[in-house]
Amino acid sequence: MNALKFVPEGWNNEITQINQTNLNQYLENNQILQGLVKECDSNYNLYVNFENGLNGVIPREEIEGINLQEDGLPKVNLCTGKVHKFVQFKVKEIDSQNRVILSRKQVQEEALSWVKNDLKVGDKVTGIVKSIKPYGAFIEIGGGVVGLAHIEDLSVARIKTPYERVKIGQKVEVMVKSINREQGKIILSYKETLGSWEENAQKFTSGIKVKGKVRETEKNKNGIFIELTPNLVGMAEYEEGLKYGQEVEVYIKKIDTNRKKVKLVIV
Repeated sequence: MNALKFVPEGWNNEITQINQTNLNQYLENNQILQGLVKECDSNYNLYVNFENGLNGVIPREEIEGINLQEDGLPKVNLCTGKVHKFVQFKVKEIDSQNRVILSRKQVQEEALSWVKNDLKVGDKVTGIVKSIKPYGAFIEIGGGVVGLAHIEDLSVARIKTPYERVKIGQKVEVMVKSINREQGKIILSYKETLGSWEENAQKFTSGIKVKGKVRETEKNKNGIFIELTPNLVGMAEYEEGLKYGQEVEVYIKKIDTNRKKVKLVIV
């Protein structure tokens, strides 16, 4: 896979067509494949169905290579949580019982190698929002590798919660802001992919009325901030009674490209 296109699990919801004919080819080529987990047994092994009744098994020890318990195995809830979800894997072997043994762990190890050796600050990568906390969003960028986009890196306009910008399962493009290669920790920025001030300002012209969202409710000497797009905020004179997040109609009085300011009037 190209370093900038290490596609996250479930990005395109495509299932690799695996059958007896191409199975050895995938094994020899060490290719990353994707399937849908159908079952988790009592020993926390996962099962993936292929074509014509052919099944693959991901043993518990091959499910995860990042979030492990002290005994080296993934947590039980991580195993059960993969049922009915897309996972990436490699064909590890065809055992003596003619079972197709798969490894998600190998994909993660390759992804970690990609992070440590190829991924660079400033790279733009695809991602899927996996979880959201008050301080930011955790976004998988490939092979189970997850980075964090802090709340201040989700939007130029000030927001109170990441849910105002992203939702779980959302596909996003993000920029790599920093990498701790030893620990494999990645800090991401979503706002960097939403267009520059100039690009967003070009969507508007002076003298028109548009909708915006209130982003400040406290009175200050400058005025009140109104979000026109996630990466474009204008300022209007303060008015009493406005609430955070409230949609208002504004008149664009002036777009000052030199000072990167937009002057608004609340209608």
